[in-house]
Amino acid sequence: MPVRFRPRAPYPTLSCYRYVAGRGFMFSSPPCSISDGGRLKMQSDPMRKPVGEPSDFSDDAQFRLLVQSVTDYAIYMLDAEGCVSNWNAGGVRIKGYQGGEIIGQHFSRFYTPEDRDAGEPERGLRAAREQGKYEKEGWRLRKDGSLFRASVVIDPIWQDGKLVGYAKVTRDITERYEAELRLEEARRVLAQSQKIEAVGKLTLGLAHDFNNLLTVIVNSLDLIGTRHAGDPRTSKLVDGAARAADRGALLTRQLLSFARGQHLAPEPHDINQLLSRSEALYRRACDTHITIDFQLGQDLPTVLVDSGQFEAAILNLVVNARDAMPEGGTISICTDLHHCVPPGEPGQTAFDCVRVRVADAGCGMEQALLERVIEPFFTTKGVGKGSGLGLSQVYGFATQSNGFITLESKPGLGTRVSLHLPAMVA
Repeated sequence: MPVRFRPRAPYPTLSCYRYVAGRGFMFSSPPCSISDGGRLKMQSDPMRKPVGEPSDFSDDAQFRLLVQSVTDYAIYMLDAEGCVSNWNAGGVRIKGYQGGEIIGQHFSRFYTPEDRDAGEPERGLRAAREQGKYEKEGWRLRKDGSLFRASVVIDPIWQDGKLVGYAKVTRDITERYEAELRLEEARRVLAQSQKIEAVGKLTLGLAHDFNNLLTVIVNSLDLIGTRHAGDPRTSKLVDGAARAADRGALLTRQLLSFARGQHLAPEPHDINQLLSRSEALYRRACDTHITIDFQLGQDLPTVLVDSGQFEAAILNLVVNARDAMPEGGTISICTDLHHCVPPGEPGQTAFDCVRVRVADAGCGMEQALLERVIEPFFTTKGVGKGSGLGLSQVYGFATQSNGFITLESKPGLGTRVSLHLPAMVA
C-alpha cells in the first residue's frame, strides 16, 4: 500500500549530534507526517564531504597549523639568500620577534657579533647546501639583546634540482646547557675532593710520624741546654737547633690542619675584631712597597672559629698575595655577609656565611695551576721560597670549620681567595 507523507513545517530544522567516536556533526531534519499516522524523520550531515570529494581542510593547511602550534621550537623558512620568509609561534616565543618584524630580514641578525664577524651564518648555509644538513650548538641573540643557548638544524630545500631556500629549526637549550655545566663542575669538584682526601690521609700519617721525631729532638735539645747552660758556644748551637725544630713544628701543624687532624678550639668570634686585632701582624709581614686595604662589612653575625688558626690562615693568604706582587701593590681584605651553597653541592640548602676575601693585583695564574694550589707542597714559587703548605692550611682550616674556600685568578689580573665561614644562628 502506498504511503504518502507531507512536511509539518515549510523549512528544515538544524540540530547538533555527536558520532560515537566523539566528533560533532550537524544534520538537517525536516519532520514529515505519513498517511498511516506515523512520522518520518530524515537526517543528513551537510558538513561531511562525500567519499572522494576534496576536504576544505587540506593537508597543506593541516601542516601549517601543526607548525604554527609548535612553541618549543623556532621553525622558519629562509630563502636562497638566507632571509626569513616564514616564521612560526615558536620563533616569536624563543627569539621575541613578531612575524612582521622579521620577515625579509637576514637570519644572521640572530647571531652574536663575534659569530657574524667569523662568518658563522654563511658557513652554516654552505654546510647545509654541500652536506645536506647543518647541525650545531651556540649562543644566539633575542630581540631584547639577551643570549640563549641554541641547538640549530638547517636543511636545504631543493625544487627541480634548484635551491629555493632552507628550513631552519632552533631550540632553546639554555637550561640543559647550564645543567650540564653544573654537573661537570660537580664532577670536577668531587674528583678534586677525592684527590685531596687521599693526599690528606697520607699527609696525616707523615705529620704524626714527623711530630714524634720532633718531640724527641726538642726534648733532647732542652736537656742539652740545661746541662750546658754555662757554655755560650753550646747554648748558641742549641738555640739554632731549637728554632729549626720550631719551624718543623709549624710545618707539622700546617700538615695536620690540611689533613683535618689539627685539634681546633672554636669559639664565637666577631671576624672584624679578629682581623683588626691582627692588623699589625699582617702589615709587618709585608714589605714597605705593599699596602693593605681593609674593607670590613658592618653588622656581621658571629662565627664559630679557632681564633689562632683563623689568624694563621689569613696570614698565609696575605703572604701569598705579597709574594705575587714583587714590584709592590695593594692587598685588599674585605668582609661581608654572603648567602651561598658550597661549590660542587648544588642540591645542598644555601646558608648565610661570613666571607673574608683576600685579593691581590699580582701575576695571577692559569686554571690548570688554580686547580692544584691547595695540594700540599705544591707551589708556584721558586725553590726555597715557599713550603707549598699555605693554601693547604687555609683549606684544612675552612673544612674543619664547616666552611669552604673559593679561588679566582686570571693571568696578569691577580688572585682572589674567599674564605666562607658559616654564620651562627641567633
